[in-house]
Amino acid sequence: MVNGSPALTSPYVELSREQWRALRENTPLTLTAEELEELRGVDDPIDLTEVTDIYLPLTRLLNLHFTGARQRSAAVSAFLGERAAPPPYILGIAGSVAVGKSTTARLLHTLLARWPEHPRVELITTDSFLYPNQVLAERGLTHRKGFPESYDRRALVRFVADVKAGVPEVTAPVYSHLEYDIVPGATQTIKRPDILIVEGLNVLQPAPPTSLAVCDFFDFSIYVDAKVEYIREWYVERFHKLRRTAFADPKSYFRHIADLSEEEATAFARQVWREVNERNLVENIAPTRARAQLVLQKGPDHAVRRVRLRRT
Repeated sequence: MVNGSPALTSPYVELSREQWRALRENTPLTLTAEELEELRGVDDPIDLTEVTDIYLPLTRLLNLHFTGARQRSAAVSAFLGERAAPPPYILGIAGSVAVGKSTTARLLHTLLARWPEHPRVELITTDSFLYPNQVLAERGLTHRKGFPESYDRRALVRFVADVKAGVPEVTAPVYSHLEYDIVPGATQTIKRPDILIVEGLNVLQPAPPTSLAVCDFFDFSIYVDAKVEYIREWYVERFHKLRRTAFADPKSYFRHIADLSEEEATAFARQVWREVNERNLVENIAPTRARAQLVLQKGPDHAVRRVRLRRT
């Protein structure tokens, strides 16, 4: 009892890294160190120990969940007297800029495709559904890129709904991080996958009244979490790494940043984090954490320290 009221029971079970690691059972490691190097994000120190301890138990859980979803779909089809193909299983992955959710998505994309039950796994990022820079400028949203209103929400929901409905081919726009914009005329085609992974900042956002949200189509969702102060430092570190690599490309939208001094670049990165990314995290992204079915909680070294799994 708290102040005369019953204490709230959490819908999550919390597991330490050691408890979670024990749930791997006999799930095999199907990834090499060389392959992991290609999947890692900029300045992400993930190694095979992290894969073994965290991601192998996770793929086992997702495989079991996938199998259960297929069985439920078959039961409904049998009730209706249909012989319909099972719908694609859709996995959502959310979290802040620089928290490592893209690495998580790429890693799960590779690992899940190596299970015999679901070899066809596709990955889409919500960056593909950002409005083009010209539209953002016209709407006064240039400095709110990544905030919920900077995405074509209807197009994203329609895309995921079509995939879930079993449409044979569904196309999405393509976003270029080098050009920092949607690529005119370019598309990514998704052809009836076993699993579709949808990764993005705001994929767990609820819908406006009378509308559908993209997360309404998810079979399972993951939130990659860490303290704000950890993510801030990871963001600045990643910014410097990009300044020395991708930003130095003459075609890069951020080419001018490559010429900043170390001190100027640090000050600029911290300003962008404070005015844009941290604000988006606190106002829009972090409040959706409780909607996730699983939360990966990272420590200051990027390693997952605890896992929170929703029981229902």
